[in-house]
Order: sequence, then structure tokens, then C-alpha cells
Amino acid sequence: MEGLDSEIPDLVEVIPETINANPVHENKDNKTLEAKVPITIVTGFLGSGKTTLLNYILTEQHGKRMAVILNEFGESSGIEKSLTINQGDDLYEEWLELKNGCLCCSVKDNGVKAIENLMQKRGKFDYILLETTGLADPGPIASMFWLDDELGSDLYLDGIITLVDAKYIQQYLSEKKKDGSINEAIRQVAIADRIIINKTDLVTPSTLDIVQEQIRLINSAANILRTEKSKAPLDFILDIHAFDFKQVTALSSESKILKSVTESHQIEDVKTICLSEFPVTNIDISKIERWIQYLLWEKTIPMITSSDTIVILRLKGILTPSEGSDSRIVIQGVQEL
Repeated sequence: MEGLDSEIPDLVEVIPETINANPVHENKDNKTLEAKVPITIVTGFLGSGKTTLLNYILTEQHGKRMAVILNEFGESSGIEKSLTINQGDDLYEEWLELKNGCLCCSVKDNGVKAIENLMQKRGKFDYILLETTGLADPGPIASMFWLDDELGSDLYLDGIITLVDAKYIQQYLSEKKKDGSINEAIRQVAIADRIIINKTDLVTPSTLDIVQEQIRLINSAANILRTEKSKAPLDFILDIHAFDFKQVTALSSESKILKSVTESHQIEDVKTICLSEFPVTNIDISKIERWIQYLLWEKTIPMITSSDTIVILRLKGILTPSEGSDSRIVIQGVQEL
């Protein structure tokens, strides 16, 4: 990434007592977070049920004023096209006001600036859901919102939800790209915080178990939900705080679960690797930062001679300083960031 070669990504140090003793919005960082509007990215391969899920959310009485940003209004989406109200150089919008106070829109530019313009024009929302195209890699989109949060945006990335079609996901995961890179279906599963296995009524229980195991081989950390017709509890999708300090305790518990499974899972050329907790010293922290920088940006493992390119799709972790320190160092990564 241009301009980043001389910079080392900062590790964030957190005091667990502050997090455990108080709600998430009590500490200084999260007071700022409370004033921001959360955005959840909804991704999934073609036909997985993304738009059906969003339609379901739009018609629920959840008490939130939501903006649901669709890739486009499809003729079969079940949502009637609204009147086009604006057409400019950078942003083209279609709008539909709904009875439950939500706003459904289609935007040409899914960038942070376009969505902030949306917020200015229509008033502030409680929540924003962003649907990606079925063939999109959600990594760059997630990175865009995550980086912009550090630049004072009114938005913050709450989480990434991936839907998969129980009947066809095995086929999509096994598809080979001509350039040898990781296909989009695998990327969508690997980067997810929550995964919805949809259309479970179209496969046998044994096939469903195989599908879930394949997903676990790619992403052993995400929570998985099985559904029919994209009907998922809202608390599985909204306000999951996947990228903020509220997850420190959850990550600690999660690491215990992950250590009970095989250390390295693999499907084709994709691995999920879990490293057990190990103490570090303050001197080691800068070395770890440089090691992560090299791993993410040079796409090789430092000090190991290999011609293989390594692409990190998602990175999560906690480092515990030695000598009885109460602090924790939280590591989060999405592809190069």
C-alpha cells in the first residue's frame, strides 16, 4: 500500500479492569464511539440471500432508524423502486422511505464520503447496513471504514456478516481462479465476524454438517448461524462490536476454545492458524509490530526462506505482557491493515 512502508501499525493496549467493570460506552474511547453511527457490511456470494435478509430487517419493528444501502434495486428484490431524487457527478441515489422509519437506498459510490453525504442529506441514522455485490471482496471495503474511523469519521465499522447458500457454497469454495488467487467466496467466509448458513431447508442434515465443517476450516473464529429464508435474530447481526475493545473478553474466551482444536486447519490453499497465548515483554512489542508489518505488507514470513506468497485475510489476537501485568494488547487486522 502506497505510503505505508515506513509506518508500523500500532498495537492497542487495553486495561481489562476498565472493560470488565464498566459497560462498553463508559471508557474514553467508547464515549467517542457512542456518538458514531455503526455500519455493518453484509456480504455473500450470488444467491446467498443478502437482499432477502435486508428486506427482512427493513420490515421488522426494531425501533432503529436504519439506512440500508443496497448494491442496487433489483426487480425481484421485493422492494418497489423509489423516485430518483438526485444525480450528481459522484453520487447517484434512489430512495425508499419505509413505515418502520428505515430508509432504503441505492448508491453508486459506496465510499465513506458518499455515505456521510447521505447522513447529511437525510438526517442521522441509528444504524447503517451496507450490502456488497455478490462477487465483491469485502476486505477493501472494511478497511476503508476502519481507516476512516481514525480520521474522525461519523461512522464506525461494527462487523462483517457473510451469508452462504447451503446448497451451492461447496461448489463456490472449490472454484479456481485463473490467476491462482483466492476466490471471492473463500475471502467472504474468511473475513467474516458472523456467518449465516442460509437455505438450510434445501440440503440434508449430513450435507449441512459438511458445509459447516468446510466453513470452520476457513474461519474457525466466526459465530455461525443456520437459517431458512435469511431470517436471523437481529442481535446476531447488529451491535456486535467486532472491531472495538468490547471483544477483548470474548477473544480471551474464544482463544481457549480455539486451542482445543487442531492448531492449523486447511481447505485447499487457505489455512486457519491458532497460536496459543504466550507472554511478551515490553521489549518484544516493537519486534512483534515489525513482524506483523512484514507479514501483512511483504506477504512472507520473516526469516523464513520460501517462494510462497502469504495473504492474511483476517487477523485477531491478544498478547498478554509478562510479569503479572493487567494490560492486554489487542491485535486486529483486515488484509493489509
